Amino acid sequence: MSGPACVVFDASLTDYDFGPAHPMSPLRVDLTMRLATELGLIGELFPTVTAPMASDELVATVHGAGYLEAVEAAGKDPGRLDEDHSLGTPDNPTFEGMHEASAHIVGATVEAVRQVWSGERLHAANITGGLHHAMPDKASGFCVYNDVAVGIRWLLDHGAERVAYVDVDVHHGDGVEQIFYDDPRVMTISLHETGQMLFPGTGFPHDVGGPGAEGSAVNVALPPGTSDAGWLRAFHAVVPPLVREFGPAILVSQHGCDSHTEDPLAHLLLTVDGQRSSYEALHHLAPRGVRREMGGHRRWRLRGGRRGAACLGAPARDRGGHPGRPLDHRPRGLAGPRPGRTCAYGAVPDDRWPHADLLRLVGRLRSVDVAGPCRACDPGGGLPLERPGPDALRRHVHSTRGEQSKSCPRSHPFPTCHSRL
Repeated sequence: MSGPACVVFDASLTDYDFGPAHPMSPLRVDLTMRLATELGLIGELFPTVTAPMASDELVATVHGAGYLEAVEAAGKDPGRLDEDHSLGTPDNPTFEGMHEASAHIVGATVEAVRQVWSGERLHAANITGGLHHAMPDKASGFCVYNDVAVGIRWLLDHGAERVAYVDVDVHHGDGVEQIFYDDPRVMTISLHETGQMLFPGTGFPHDVGGPGAEGSAVNVALPPGTSDAGWLRAFHAVVPPLVREFGPAILVSQHGCDSHTEDPLAHLLLTVDGQRSSYEALHHLAPRGVRREMGGHRRWRLRGGRRGAACLGAPARDRGGHPGRPLDHRPRGLAGPRPGRTCAYGAVPDDRWPHADLLRLVGRLRSVDVAGPCRACDPGGGLPLERPGPDALRRHVHSTRGEQSKSCPRSHPFPTCHSRL
């Protein structure tokens, strides 16, 4: 191994540019790299590796040939509108060289996974990647080619028996989930603002994977206004135990920073400290807790979102260089078991009570009297809580359309109440 980590980058990756009025500006990439260089992160600590251009054959492992032709045509005639492939829309404006710029990001991500899978690096990052909304036959949500899915497909084709994907972007990682929805070799975990309030309108707890792959898709849909304590509570209750039980050969993560409280297009309230806490947890998860197959390889990806520089705190802190107070991810009042309590599912053993808190958080079940089960939510009188795992997932879906239920003492605050273990 030539080093612990690297960043796959070259300046031409900023050619992925939807124009000056678009919210996903390539300026964020330039500023991130400049800041990282000035802080001393880029160089001896995190050397850069040149990003290759992905071939059409590589991109076609996820995307159809007809879609590739449509993207190439759009890049040669940027004024055209292709509604069938969602090209030329306000979200996905066409621009000159669109195919080449998008394929370059794919190439950077595949190089990052190759660096780790080959054993050359323990961690690798592509800060321009994470285009998780792109579908096999159309663009979506600022994403033309799904570099994440191509990278995961490359790993599967090169011998990875299991790949875990954790997405902490404020938006649901719908493209990656859909592409591998029926593949039990890939576990996708997404923590995001509920699709009831935010694009792409998907990612609910009952979406658990296709036939033969049940439990391989995990969605934690959080309500608007969720801040550090609640978000991290959900993260630590779900992500580490699931990843450890799944036992992947490699961990792929998407670190969009748009969950930050100042992001103008979403409604979560995370701080840089809160985000950094989850990045640190992901950073340590594979080396400490996932040690199967190739020695517990982990590929670490950062995606800039619209506030890319905020992600850079995690690696710096590993070397003691990041300023700021470390955030306790188990806030007071939620950190330990609560003897003798019940939740909306009924009586819960003391050592399992923290997961009942997750039910109340994710589903906003605060309106249900915790003295006993809500019969509208659980006509059966209560379901046992079990440790979350691919073979022991529970889902709970209750729709009240915002109206007061006859069996529920108060109405639920959102039209649909979802929670899941």
